[in-house]
Amino acid sequence: MKTKKERPIASVILFLSFAFLLIIFYLNISPVKNNIPQDLIAVLRPHAIALQPFTLTDKNNNPFTNTNLNGKWSFLFFGYTHCPDICPTTLMILKHINNELKKNPKTASDMQVIFISIDPKRDDVGMLAKYTEYFNKEFIPLTGSNDNLYKFSKQFSASFIKEETGTPNNYLMSHTSSIFLVDPKMRLVASFSPPHDIATITSQYLKIHDMY
Repeated sequence: MKTKKERPIASVILFLSFAFLLIIFYLNISPVKNNIPQDLIAVLRPHAIALQPFTLTDKNNNPFTNTNLNGKWSFLFFGYTHCPDICPTTLMILKHINNELKKNPKTASDMQVIFISIDPKRDDVGMLAKYTEYFNKEFIPLTGSNDNLYKFSKQFSASFIKEETGTPNNYLMSHTSSIFLVDPKMRLVASFSPPHDIATITSQYLKIHDMY
């Protein structure tokens, strides 16, 4: 039988053992290396978030699912073709980022840029194809039903809503203007909030690319 003095010591040992196991578990599931650079603290997610299965439609009317993200680093941006300022500006920034990364042998072949329209009523696949090709012919435009778009955007905590102004076919959409980054394992790992700077995002991406 343990004495009263032995019981507190045993409890402390048990507590320390449990705490040690928790630390080991955390280190094993941590998705990135230690010593995160200062400029990535506000960009990286605390933990990589595995995307749930989804189905959208590409410019050729073919299904685009989570498997199309497998093996690629994907920059994603939610917007619409009638957007007066934020969308064309952001896509132009992504064009320059894409051009810079294509020059780097380490990142030239394992990345893609995806533009998801949150205005399926006006943005058919033909219009989306012409719109994104203006910026870069390799950009991937996607659309889908309102339900699928809401479910997909929710995984990124990206919101959008139709503004109750204008005419039935002439209206604006309020939407999240962040650029999201999905890793080759189909996990959301980072988001870049505006204002977007080409050199900064390019530098941050290269660091993230090396960390995962």
